Amino acid sequence: MSGQGDPAAANSGTTPVREGYAIDEAALAAWLSDNVEGYAGPLTIEQFKGGQSNPTYKLITPGASYVLRKKPTGQLLKGAHAVEREARVLSALHGTGFPVARVYGMCTDDSVIGTWFFVMEMVEGRIFWDATVPGVSNAERAALFDAMNATIARLHSVDYQAAGLGDYGKPGNYFARQVNRWSQQYFADEAAGRDPNMNRLIDWLQANLPQDDDTASVIHGDFRIDNMIFHPSEPRVLAVLDWELSTLGHPGADFAYHAMMYRMPPHIVAGLYGADIAGLGIPDEAAYLAAYCRRTGRDAMPGYDYYMAFNFFRLAAIFHGIKGRVASGTAASAQAARRVEVLPELMEIAWQQAVRAGA
Repeated sequence: MSGQGDPAAANSGTTPVREGYAIDEAALAAWLSDNVEGYAGPLTIEQFKGGQSNPTYKLITPGASYVLRKKPTGQLLKGAHAVEREARVLSALHGTGFPVARVYGMCTDDSVIGTWFFVMEMVEGRIFWDATVPGVSNAERAALFDAMNATIARLHSVDYQAAGLGDYGKPGNYFARQVNRWSQQYFADEAAGRDPNMNRLIDWLQANLPQDDDTASVIHGDFRIDNMIFHPSEPRVLAVLDWELSTLGHPGADFAYHAMMYRMPPHIVAGLYGADIAGLGIPDEAAYLAAYCRRTGRDAMPGYDYYMAFNFFRLAAIFHGIKGRVASGTAASAQAARRVEVLPELMEIAWQQAVRAGA
């Protein structure tokens, strides 16, 4: 989720290609000519300010603009920066009519620009970095939230087998696997220390695993307002971005991650907690959940508060890992320092979600 500061300024738009990120323009242009239908140069390359996990570039030609996403250079962790998975899920979902950018080509030949990459269409529209969506009317704000709700419901309704994504992840036992993974990471990181709220939350999550964990769908993993491109003038989602955390998993977990915005103080990560949502025309959390359930054919979501506690735990575990890297001297950014500063509060809020769920 977005951090503090001004994420719009930090992530919007493009810059000249930064030092250390240059790619061979001639080699790329030749590949585009051979692999992208309708491509015609000359080619100009700029770099998006965002997309730091997988460097992202804007490819500009007289007739069209494209987006290139590539693996970083250097030694990579196994399974990390899997742009080929991102290209695969985008292509599969585009084939179902779901709002994503069209992928024009995937390159698995390191000799072209040094790493694997894919090229997709450039979708023009609005990105909102603040969950309160300043600068629009209440009616439009309500419609934008309804569009997000409809989009995540549509994602979770995709027949992933028919879309060719039957082997895109491991359906079933999602929470058991995820709680185990993040718990192991938390306990292994001794440099970051321990927290009583986190310790008892882990015990509670492991002792109260949901009974409906055989439910599976394509999940985004990072579904939030600033990972969507909205139509320039209509409350409509044109494309969902940043699929690198996508897999087959529990749709309730994915929705609850999205709905964390209702319970998240904005000084921790971008959230709605403390905002006058009624005065802004934003549906309350119960109404937003009910709309999702209605759209996905559910009467209710009995495990919702567990899913919410799990997502706060997962985020706290990620921040805890950042604390460990700060302690070891491998993370020195101002953002990393802010993550460490709010970690005790985040862990306390995470435990309060378990209390709300009956702990």
